[in-house]
Parts: sequence; structure tokens; C-alpha cells
Amino acid sequence: MLPFTRLFLDLDQSNRTSEKVAAIEQYFRHASPADAAHALYFLSGNRFKRVLKTKVMVQTALLITKTPEWLLDECYEAVGDLSETVALLLPGGETPTDTPLHTIVDRWIRPLLHAEDAAASDQLALAWSKLGRDQRFVFNKLLRGNFRVGVNRRLVQRALAAVADIDPAVMAHRLSGKVEPTEAAYLRIMSGGTSEDDFSRPYPFCLANQLNDPPQSLGDIADWQIEYKWDGIRAQILRRAAPHPDGRVTTHLWSRGDELITDQFPELALAAASLPPGTVLDGEVLAWRHTSPGAPDGRALSFNALQTRLNRKNVQPSLFDADGIVFIAFDILEHEARDIRDQPLSARRLVLEQLHRRHLASAEVIKLAPILTPRSWPDAGALRTTARTDRNAEGLMLKHRQSAYHVGRGVIRARESASADNPSPPKSAGGWWKWKIDPFSVDAVLIYAQPGSGKRAGLFTDYTFGIWDGEALTPFAKAYSGLDNDEIKRVDALIRVNTTGRMGPVRVVRPALVFEIGFETIRASPRHRSGIAVRFPRILRWREDKKPADADTLDSVRALLARHTD
Repeated sequence: MLPFTRLFLDLDQSNRTSEKVAAIEQYFRHASPADAAHALYFLSGNRFKRVLKTKVMVQTALLITKTPEWLLDECYEAVGDLSETVALLLPGGETPTDTPLHTIVDRWIRPLLHAEDAAASDQLALAWSKLGRDQRFVFNKLLRGNFRVGVNRRLVQRALAAVADIDPAVMAHRLSGKVEPTEAAYLRIMSGGTSEDDFSRPYPFCLANQLNDPPQSLGDIADWQIEYKWDGIRAQILRRAAPHPDGRVTTHLWSRGDELITDQFPELALAAASLPPGTVLDGEVLAWRHTSPGAPDGRALSFNALQTRLNRKNVQPSLFDADGIVFIAFDILEHEARDIRDQPLSARRLVLEQLHRRHLASAEVIKLAPILTPRSWPDAGALRTTARTDRNAEGLMLKHRQSAYHVGRGVIRARESASADNPSPPKSAGGWWKWKIDPFSVDAVLIYAQPGSGKRAGLFTDYTFGIWDGEALTPFAKAYSGLDNDEIKRVDALIRVNTTGRMGPVRVVRPALVFEIGFETIRASPRHRSGIAVRFPRILRWREDKKPADADTLDSVRALLARHTD
């Protein structure tokens, strides 16, 4: 486990992409296939379904170190990470044994996760005694299911492609599906040529950058294909024939989160059976009301309407009797078993339209994404403003007509350069941009705060906000982002002087600070004390100009909910 621990520390301590890729490449060149399989599993963001109970780790550490619980709590607040806190408190560890990573997982971690508390405590103490301090840190994070390191999947793809000496696009394709921590799976991923299971994997998704500048900065609107940005599940439909000699034709539906969701949407799989083999479509899965005033083709419902489908092994017909499910197809990546992602978007769109006319014209559940035709950027802005009310969309997508289907959020820079005649050339001659509607927002009061972790350890950065319900503040949303470093430090200082109580690591804060909280959707929720749940809450700004009494009320938020309920 020493090499994997060194890799974790190298990745955690470096901010340079080249250094991270080099460290990953170095590790996989020398790791055994069994160790590499587990390392790839964890670096890809996977974790085991079970995790070690926090109380087992804490109580075992207290027993070994003879540390008072209050002191461990203080250390935890200063360090910000329980796994690291425990690793630092444990004695010894100067002469660790170099047990292979896969052995530690199979002999120590998996049994620990399934053991009763008393047995788990004994096994945990034995494991700690054989590991070095840094190894214990990584070991603890694997046990607790919060192993995270500053590296994204694209860097792992680049490094593995170099090790396997294959095209990075092929490696990205192989890693798009679920990564299994087995030696056989790893060897298939690293094999040369075409892997037998490549046919069932999706392509890496092309992602859009957020448009923060005026759209005029993109140049002539005629160069851009404009669509609605939907609030659903980004997915690819794959209709392919297995390699010879099998030859069977199968349908797979993959989400952008690398989840195989075919069984959760059986009506989409049934409709996709009419597609010719060698077809891959990109689009959005939406809950859909097929008849809607002002929308002859129907209207999308909010993401909340999809919740009954997600993570279900068996989908019952009653779950989708009232409203339907559709797949809005907006791109084609593979046609007649050929990868056409390098073709311009305008050419791919023509292929998609022809395919839809020939094979999907009667399939109500697979629709063609409509292209909007504003004549100017102000006209496009008007469509964006009404996207939520007219179509229940999040805004607009702007896609350059010459853009290839790139991996991730890549952007093709303009070929032209600045000159006296053109001092500000368009910043992009390709790529995709999302031009989202301004989020919903309310003014709320900070009522609870909790220390952050990692680089934010020791600072209060996790906040709970409340809105007025009569004379009392009721919790409304939690937010962790939106403030810059200077604001975080100022808020932290004010939290400390306004603390009125503690609940473990959580501080109860006297009502004093008001923030504007933004969010994407709003829905009723009996699980929340306020009766309301919001999606993607974040801090938009610190309202230093407002007093707590000026914050929004539960009645005003309920009125917002009523105006935007499907």
C-alpha cells in the first residue's frame, strides 16, 4: 500500500496538472494488475456500498490512545478531517509493512465493513498496528467512504492511455462505464486493440461551459445552433451489435454519471429497438406532460418528477401512468457503426434528422430537440428569459455549428487573432455554452455553521440558513459555496463572536448575517422542517445591507413554490 499512499500524497499536494498526470502514470507503470485495478476504482470516485461506522473508528481510537473525547473533538475541529485526525493521534507507525493494496482491501477492509461493532474494533486496531501514519490516513478514508483526491477522470484517462499506449479517446471510452476493481477488468481496459465489451460502453460526454460574458462575445449568432437547456438526466442511447461471433444487437442507456439506467426507463429501450445497429444518440431524459396548454408537443416537467424512477431495480407501470418519459435527442455520435464525433455539429444534425424521420417518426418517447431561430442576440435573450415559464427549461444551449463533439468542456479557440481591425475577436470558434436563466433566490439568515475540511479545516464554511416562520427562524437550506476567501474569513470571525451554543461540531449562531441564496428548482418536501426542498443551493452574495428582520418568510417562499409547481 506504500506506492498507493505515495500517489495519494503526491496528488493531494500538487496543483500542477503535468505533475499529477506524471504521478499517476508512474504508479500504473509499476503496480501489479490487482493493485492497479483497485487504485483505478478509487481514483474514479467509486466507493464500497458499506462504510465503517464513525463511532467504531472514534471509540477504537479513544481506547488505543487514551485520549479524552473532548480532546479528540478539538483536534478534529482543528484538522478538519476525522480520518487524518485519528491517523495523527495513533502511536507508532514509523516502520510500516508494505502490504499490497488489493490484499489490504480483501483481507482487512471488506471484512471490517461487514463485521459486528466489537469484532470490527478489534480488526481495526490490528490493521492500524501494521500501517504507517500516512497509510492509516488513506486506509481510514477508504473505510469511511470519503476517499477523495484532487484529480479528475480526464487526468486518469491521459495517464492510463500513455501506459497502455493507446489513443486517449479509446481509453476515455473504456472508462466511461462502471469500473470494477478486478484484475480481469483492469487487463481488459489496458489491452491493445478493441476490447470485447467496448461495444456496450458510452462515449465520454461533451460538456458545456457556463456563459458568463455577454453572448455577443461569441460573434455572429448565425454561427450558433441554439436549443433549450433541459433539466433532466443527460444520457446516451446505444444500439449496437456485439462483436463476432456473438453478433446480438443490444440497447443500453447510460447516464452522464456512468450509471446503466436501461431498466429504469423500459419505454425508452423499447422505442430505441427501432434504431439500426451502430447508432449512438446523445440527449436528455425528461419527465414529460404530452398535452399542455401553449405547447402542442407537450411540456417538460421538473427534475423532481423523475425522482420516482431513479435507483429503482424494478420499475412498475404505475410509476409512469400519469405523465410520460421522453428522450430529447440533440446529437448523434455514431452512425452506421462509425464514430462521427469529429464531424461538424451541422453535419451531425442533418444525420440525426434523417435518422429520426426514417426510424423514430412514430416513437413519441424519442423526440428531436427543437432548434430555436432567433435573429439576434437580444431575441435569444428574450427566449432565455421565458424558457422557464414557457418550456420549464433552465435556459439556452449555444453550440457552434462547426464544433466537433469533444470530450469534457474543451473549447476550440478562434483561429483569428486580435488586430487593429478586430481588437476583440470572438473568444471561441467552437464548443458548447450553457446560458442559464438567473436562479431563484431568497434572502436568508445564517443560523448554524460547521467547520470545513481539507484546506478549509479550522474555518466555518458549511452553513445552514433559515427563513422566518412567524417569530422564529426555520432551517431552509444548506450551502457551502459562493464566498471568496476574504469573505469566508470575515464570516468565520463573526460566527465565533455570535455563537450562542454548540451541537457537536455545529455552532448555533445568533441571527445577525443575511445572505442571498440561489437555487435551481423548488418543491414541496415533507422530509424538511420548512416543508420545502431546493436544488443546488449556493450563496449568491452577502447582504450586508440587510438586517435579519429583512429576510424572506416561509409564506413568501410558499408563494414562490405555488407559482412554479408543475
